[in-house]
Amino acid sequence: MTTTNSTHERLEVVLPGTVEPEGLQVRRVPLPEPGPGQVLVRMEATGVSFAEQQMRRGRYYDQPPFPFVPGYDLVGTVQATGPGADAALAGRRVAALTKTGGWATHVVLDAADVVEVPDGVSAAAAETAVVNGVTAWQMLHRKARIRSGQTILVHGANGGVGSLLVQLARAAGVKVIGTASPRHHDALRAQGVTPVDYRTADLCARVRELAPAGADAVFDHVGGPGLTGSWRLLAPGGTLVSYGSAATRDATGSKQLPVLKLLGRVWLWNALPNGRHACFFNVWAGKALSATRFRARLRADLTEVFTALQRGDIQAAIAAELPLAEAAKALRLAESGTIGGKVVLVP
Repeated sequence: MTTTNSTHERLEVVLPGTVEPEGLQVRRVPLPEPGPGQVLVRMEATGVSFAEQQMRRGRYYDQPPFPFVPGYDLVGTVQATGPGADAALAGRRVAALTKTGGWATHVVLDAADVVEVPDGVSAAAAETAVVNGVTAWQMLHRKARIRSGQTILVHGANGGVGSLLVQLARAAGVKVIGTASPRHHDALRAQGVTPVDYRTADLCARVRELAPAGADAVFDHVGGPGLTGSWRLLAPGGTLVSYGSAATRDATGSKQLPVLKLLGRVWLWNALPNGRHACFFNVWAGKALSATRFRARLRADLTEVFTALQRGDIQAAIAAELPLAEAAKALRLAESGTIGGKVVLVP
């Protein structure tokens, strides 16, 4: 095993059950060792995403049983490599999608799942662009296949995914209409986005004023009844990309039902002979069928996002940086609805 800067224990945050953020537990455990083909990554930045907000409520559709360590993604430095892993990775800064497990000072990962972070991109900046960035990139370029001169509508344009969606779209020469609360409108205008208050009485009519022919793509993380409005705002040949169900975050009952309803609605819309298309985006789609293809696509797309960061085409939207031990405070802040960008946890 190749190591750098060794330590003997790790700090981790545990989600013990359906609790308020203050119910998160912080504990110290022995430092794990990487197995064959694995690496031990010393975390430098991890994030608070909507997934953790759902998981603490027991509402994420495929979360593991309690207790577990949450944390959807991370950025860090490879501290040790296991047998069969490339020893040259030791000491390099990498990023990874984890779904769970990222809220810890040290994390064991398959070496095949890490993507190198280029020089000149800080850990915190890179962290904002892992799950959020690859989600935004793949929705824009693999699902909606946007082109310069087109017009798109982004709901939650100030959020973690939304803020990167609008920047990547603007960098591609796309006109962007973004929904957000009024306190974020000046920042959106500065990015070349036309903002709309999401609480506007007739949101669809307001968007139609701005895009009479409809939007070439709509990106909707809210779901619920408003998804029908997003569908109706599409231009002929347009694409609706649904990638969440924020409207049902505090609902009770089956956690799979909101996703199944979304999938059913998407299927019905796609059966209509009107030339428009709808899809439900899941960043993990395809991994079960071909892990090799999934990893290659993730590596290529995340590298594109990191390169955009490196060039300055996009800026990291960091709402706050808090110590890992203050994960409860970070989660509460992320759920407050008062911030723009991503809450980042650091060691």
